[in-house]
Amino acid sequence: MENQQPSLFDRFNAWLRTSVLLKLIVIGILVLLLLIPANMLSSLIYEREATRNTATAEVSSKWGNQQCVGGPVLTLPYQENYQDAKGNKLQRTAFAHFLPEDLQIDGNIQPEKRYRGIYVVILYNSRLTMSGRFKKPDVESLGLQPSDIQWNKAFLSLGITDLKGIKDTIQWQVNGQSLLVNPGIPSNDILASGVSAPLQINQDSYEFKCELNLNGSTQLSFLPFGKKTTVSIRSPWESPSFVGNFLPDTRSITKDGFKATWQVLQYNRNFPQQGLGAFIGSEEASVFAENTITSVAQNTKTDASFGVKLLLPVDEYQKTIRSTKYNVMFILITFIAFFFVEILNKKRIHPIQYLLVGFAVCLFYLLLLSISEHLSFNWAYLIGCVVILSLVTFYVKHVFQNTKLTLLFSGILALLYGFFYSLLQLEDYSLLLGSAGLVLILGAVMYLTRHINWYKAYE
Repeated sequence: MENQQPSLFDRFNAWLRTSVLLKLIVIGILVLLLLIPANMLSSLIYEREATRNTATAEVSSKWGNQQCVGGPVLTLPYQENYQDAKGNKLQRTAFAHFLPEDLQIDGNIQPEKRYRGIYVVILYNSRLTMSGRFKKPDVESLGLQPSDIQWNKAFLSLGITDLKGIKDTIQWQVNGQSLLVNPGIPSNDILASGVSAPLQINQDSYEFKCELNLNGSTQLSFLPFGKKTTVSIRSPWESPSFVGNFLPDTRSITKDGFKATWQVLQYNRNFPQQGLGAFIGSEEASVFAENTITSVAQNTKTDASFGVKLLLPVDEYQKTIRSTKYNVMFILITFIAFFFVEILNKKRIHPIQYLLVGFAVCLFYLLLLSISEHLSFNWAYLIGCVVILSLVTFYVKHVFQNTKLTLLFSGILALLYGFFYSLLQLEDYSLLLGSAGLVLILGAVMYLTRHINWYKAYE
């Protein structure tokens, strides 16, 4: 009896079962399919971070938001003549503003942690001492007549972003005399939120001193309103971030806290020492943005504020987000390792089995997110690694039915988890380390597969 030749269908089916190229295409499709849960994980992380931010904003709104302190500013009302659209001559009250000759701010920030559910909120109480000097306003240099000035209505104003944060009566003295401090500012040309105090203009120089007890959250900033502005801040907080347009001239950060000193000259900012109306910027922009004084920061198109932000030592969400950026690469390398073990073991592995291992890799990031909300990121990473490695090792042992290959595959996964953990820790050198690691991985793959005949890989 003659040997029966295999049919076209049988040959095609055999090609499907033994084609390396087709298997690689299927693996590529599976990787693309796993992008769906990977993107869902990223969305979940951002959602949890938004929930944390909402909890932070809720607690901060009752204590005091981010604070920016600006001033003091000496303001003189005057009568301004103008014509309306019909040519009628009218008068209105306008304001001339003068900034201090020098300004010194010395402060201490006492941080405090509050909790809303599982979330940590950084609050602080700051005690600030502001001192400096004004010279008698030279109104004629602004083109004004002394007779037009309402000298009896002069006032000093101090900008404070969130007035809820004021804890004690503000003690304000000028030339040794205590001032009556009132809430609100009669003119919003320069500062749109804060306090003010009437001032008698009857001397050539005005030495001032102001004691401020202020609550806030996360960040404290200042505006450089003096010809020379000097700010010195101390705090027991160990993780400061110096923010704004100016870095400290000197700073010291230890386990006991930090000290920082700024010195800003009038030449370092983009507005003069005196002017009429909203001379620092346009009237349309002389309002407070969210938690910041913008009459300087936005009107001049240059953020003139500077200060310090109290950072949490570790932001778990930011680290988790960074770790998910390596998700696709992790899945791809895992599948490649799975594929080479399949070639070495001469045993076909079904795409469903690839998919289950891929889902296990994605599940690691969900574990990392959920555990890091209760424990430190390092412990969350370790627990997630142990759980997923145990799960995958148990599964592939029954798939490979080969103890040595199972240990080899699990060892590769363990090395990958260690490698990506190193990338997360070495933020400044992550690109260099990642590039070197990928070169080593590619080199290892090329070396181990140098003798494989890919046309007969499954034979």
